[in-house]
Amino acid sequence: MDDVVIAGGGPAGALAALILARAGARVRVFERARFPRHKLCGDTLNPGALAVLSRHLDTADLLASSDDIHGMLITGPGGVAVRATYGAGMTGRAVTRRVLDAWLLRQTCEAGAQVEEGVAVKGAQVASGRIHGITVARRGGGDARHDSRLVIAADGRRSTLAFARGLAHQPVRPRRWAIGGYFTGVAGCGAVGEMHVRKGHYIGIAPVPGGLTNVCVVMPHAAGDQPFGAPRDLMRRRLDADPALRDRFTNARAEGEPVMLGPMAVDSTAAGEPGLLLAGDAAGFIDPMTGDGLRLALAGAELAAAVALEVLAGRLSPETAHLELTRRRQAAFAAKWRFNRTLRSLVTSPQGVSAAAVAARVVPSLFEAVIRYAGDCGQVPADHLRRGYGGQDAERGSRGV
Repeated sequence: MDDVVIAGGGPAGALAALILARAGARVRVFERARFPRHKLCGDTLNPGALAVLSRHLDTADLLASSDDIHGMLITGPGGVAVRATYGAGMTGRAVTRRVLDAWLLRQTCEAGAQVEEGVAVKGAQVASGRIHGITVARRGGGDARHDSRLVIAADGRRSTLAFARGLAHQPVRPRRWAIGGYFTGVAGCGAVGEMHVRKGHYIGIAPVPGGLTNVCVVMPHAAGDQPFGAPRDLMRRRLDADPALRDRFTNARAEGEPVMLGPMAVDSTAAGEPGLLLAGDAAGFIDPMTGDGLRLALAGAELAAAVALEVLAGRLSPETAHLELTRRRQAAFAAKWRFNRTLRSLVTSPQGVSAAAVAARVVPSLFEAVIRYAGDCGQVPADHLRRGYGGQDAERGSRGV
């Protein structure tokens, strides 16, 4: 029997496994994909995410495979633009998930965790009111049971375990879809991430190693709306229709087919149940416009691993460990969740976008502080942000974690 079985070998699952294995726990990771693999993402680590990794790993090899990101550029309607660096010598990194995830999983294997790729988790093993392991699909067909003292679900925003156990759901709103891909020949890119907020959608742009530019268009799409159509054509139409971006993409060429993902938002009701802990996007999906999804996933993995170690040491009961993890996540992330909900509400409101554009012209320092807080470099309370753009209650109706 393993001490801990982890569903998912992405950043959250890999880091949790690494921490546990280094502490002497018997850990097994099941990952349905085979690495390296591509994953739709902004392909950036903010300073906060780098700090989490640096607490556990020598990041020299990762830094050598990535490029500096010094801050963010935010633009809005009417030509408003705010650019800010993270400050105090802090930088993020531009690195593709293909490189990052494979590097981190390799470190996990070297730490002593057992990793099985190409194996899908099918469900949880439940007995006497708690989870005691998981069921996976055998490579040769059929199912196999793996018992463990504890299970961590880190298998992404569409977590098989979290959804099957009723711990996660997709909210009615916000319901937004992302279309992301890579381009060459994009003009005007520097060592900053970009977020171009428009009425009804936003466009993220980030330089990545190898002369590529990561481009992601995020827009609402409710049940009953007309189908999007071809993702490549839709992305190109959005770029060509944007007065601030069209010239930069005149000579740009798409590399490969873009990926479409949605609806994006996932809410969780708790950080697990008896015998099961949630980590990463399985514990709730953060809108990528804030640029801090990976930091929250990695920090959440630290919390899950710490609680798991207390269970293995006999200081916490496996029946109540998920309650302790929920409490710790609330204490660690509540302020950032409010901040993210505020930004999400702003983007979905034409009045909010217009008010924010005015505020950015009048008080640019407010949005410079927003950029630094999004990068985990400073403090900007969500109510301060709401007052800055004149919103009455930016969080109402947008509870997605």
